[in-house]
Amino acid sequence: MRCDFVAEKIKGLPFSGIRKFFNIASELQDVISLGVGEPDFDTPWNIRDEAIYRLEVGSTVYTSNAGMPELLHEISRYMRSRFELDYDPANQIICTVGASEGIDAALRAIINPGDEVLIAEPCFVSYYPCVIMAGGVPVTITTRREDEFRLTPQAVEEKITPRTKALIMCYPNNPTGAVMNSDDLLRLANCLRDRDIVVLSDEIYAELTYDGESPARHTSIASFPHMKEKTIVLNGFSKTFAMTGWRLGFACGPCDIINAILKIHQYALMCAPTISQYAGIEALKSGAGSVLHMRNEYDERRRVMVKELNGMGLDCFEPRGAFYVFPSIQSTGMTSEEFCTQLLYSQKVAVVPGDAFGESGNGFVRISYATGMDDLQEALRRIKVFLDLKGL
Repeated sequence: MRCDFVAEKIKGLPFSGIRKFFNIASELQDVISLGVGEPDFDTPWNIRDEAIYRLEVGSTVYTSNAGMPELLHEISRYMRSRFELDYDPANQIICTVGASEGIDAALRAIINPGDEVLIAEPCFVSYYPCVIMAGGVPVTITTRREDEFRLTPQAVEEKITPRTKALIMCYPNNPTGAVMNSDDLLRLANCLRDRDIVVLSDEIYAELTYDGESPARHTSIASFPHMKEKTIVLNGFSKTFAMTGWRLGFACGPCDIINAILKIHQYALMCAPTISQYAGIEALKSGAGSVLHMRNEYDERRRVMVKELNGMGLDCFEPRGAFYVFPSIQSTGMTSEEFCTQLLYSQKVAVVPGDAFGESGNGFVRISYATGMDDLQEALRRIKVFLDLKGL
C-alpha cells in the first residue's frame, strides 16, 4: 500500500505561472522571451572582479549568520543615504539568500496559525504560497487600473479583521510597474499607524523609478512616523545591480523581528553565499554609476513600450517603476492565458498572463522590458502582426 507523504498544504500550491511560460518558450526556436523579470545587463565588471579576487585568495568560508559585518555596515549606510532610514547593522539588518528568502523567513517569523495576511494584488507569485507555508491565511486586496494599481487606505480598511496580522506590499510593483508617491504612502501610513499590523514592504525595485525626464526618488513607508517599528523592508542586489544569480538580499526592521528571522535563517540556510557578500560590498561602495546607466536604459525602453502598445489598441497605463508594463488585453476578447498561449505559438513572443499574479490580473499581461531594444522592437512588431491576424 502506497502512502501519500506530501503535506496537504503543499499539494494545493500551484507552480509559478511565470516559469510555466518560460519553460515552454525554452523548448521553442526563435522565441523572444519577455517573461522572466531578469536584467539583460551583465553584473558590472568591478563587482565580478571583486568576486574573482575573493575566489583566488580562498575567501570561501562561512560568514556570520546575519552576514559579514562590513556588508551590514554598507547596507546601513546605503539605506541611510538613499532612503533616509537608519538601521543598526548590529541587530536591525540581516543578509538573506535573495529577497525571496527574506519574504519567506519574515512571514514564518511573525505568523501564527490562522493569522490573516493582506496582500495587495496583482502581486509577485511567491506571496500567497509563502503565507500558506507559514500557516497564515492570505487575504486579497485588489488594486485597480483606474487607481494606477496603487494601494488605497480604503481598500485596506475594508479587509482588516481582528485576525489581520500583516500586510504585504511591493512598490515599485511587480507585475504592474506602479509606484506609490509620498502622499499615497502617508495616507496609507495614517491608516496603519495605530493598528497592530506588520508591514512587509518589498522594495526590491526601489532604484528603478522614473519621473518625467529624471529618475524619481523612492520613498519607503518605513520612513513615516510610527511605521519603522512595524515595517520589515525587504530589498536586495538582483534588480539594482543585475545580480540575480548571486542570490543576495537583505531585510531591515525592528530588532525583535530581525532576531526571529535570524533564527530561521540560521537553521535553514546558515548564511548568504560568501562570495556574493564580498560582491555586495563592492556593489554598494562603487556601483552607483552602473545603476544610473541601467536605469536610464530601462526608462528609454519603458517609453517605447507604452507608446507602441497603446498605439496597437492595448490600453497600457504608464508604469513609473520596475521594468514591466501591464497592458490590458480585454479588447481582444481573450483571457490572459489564451492571449499568451496563442501569441507564443503564433509569433514566438513569450509574455506572462496577468492572472499568474492573482485573479485580479486576468485581462492583463505582464511584459518585461529588461531586454535589448532590438529584441523589444521585434517583439512589438510580432505582437502587432498577431493582433492584425486576429482582426483586432
